Amino acid sequence: MSSPQNLPRLSRRSFLGLSAGLGLGGLLAACGGSGGSSGASSESSLATTSGTLPSNVQLVQRFPNTGIVPGDIRLPISLADSTGILSSTSLPTQLAAKVIDVNSGKTVVANIAATKHDAGIPTPYWPFSINITTPGYYSLIVEGGPTDGAAFQVQKRSDVAMPLVGDALPPFDTPTTSNHRGVNPVCSRKSGVCPFHSVTLREALTMGKPVAYIIGTPAFCQTGSCAPALEALIDAHTAVGNKAVFVHADVYTDSTASKVAPAVEAYHLDFEPVLYITDAKGVLQQRLDAVFDTVDVRAALSAVGVN
Repeated sequence: MSSPQNLPRLSRRSFLGLSAGLGLGGLLAACGGSGGSSGASSESSLATTSGTLPSNVQLVQRFPNTGIVPGDIRLPISLADSTGILSSTSLPTQLAAKVIDVNSGKTVVANIAATKHDAGIPTPYWPFSINITTPGYYSLIVEGGPTDGAAFQVQKRSDVAMPLVGDALPPFDTPTTSNHRGVNPVCSRKSGVCPFHSVTLREALTMGKPVAYIIGTPAFCQTGSCAPALEALIDAHTAVGNKAVFVHADVYTDSTASKVAPAVEAYHLDFEPVLYITDAKGVLQQRLDAVFDTVDVRAALSAVGVN
């Protein structure tokens, strides 16, 4: 591929091909394709704590290619080499990057940094936070990484069906322990049903408190994203108590994982996990996609006054 300064114009098909090669591809890709590891690299080939990356490093896209719209955008990435996703503590604490417009090659966001997140999860990630106001095709170029970076598309709000920040979170009758609503098990958490199935999302949104609603399938994503994300939310719930209402919906209707649950279809999702956090009026204020740890969850809750 051409250098970022001299990129050819990409068709939508070409762009999506690039994106698929860099990251997520479907409903479970967020936890299976991005979160799993085919083996940790040896210490000698890892980046050092000073921030120098190995010459063969690749970026692993931990964010979906759908649901990104103008405004504040979160782009978490992990690092990999020929042996798989890197998970060593020798990885740099911070990464630097810029964002370019793929069509023009111009830098649209410069000098951004992301700090490593690895609280309670096996694979570290670096969540870059940027603001982009114009729909289009972009690429996150990490300093010391591959020159083509990690591609992403910013869509028009009108083209996105899933709930977006600023929207009233749509009510939905999520499965509860007293009414599975055709989902069995009601919660696929391996260590037992999580504490977020006592009320439906619809009921939670009427309680006059912020709501934290997670959609994810912990049983089929033990070490990638979903199980650690749910455990991070459970930890946060333990810390903040009843200052917010917490709700979980699993992704599949049964243990065969052959049919997605109504909660997924209701929000038009094609990736998981996703965490929605509303204010006390039920308006969506924070949305964490694909990968997040305890630090991310507590920060998102704090943003709506839940500490």
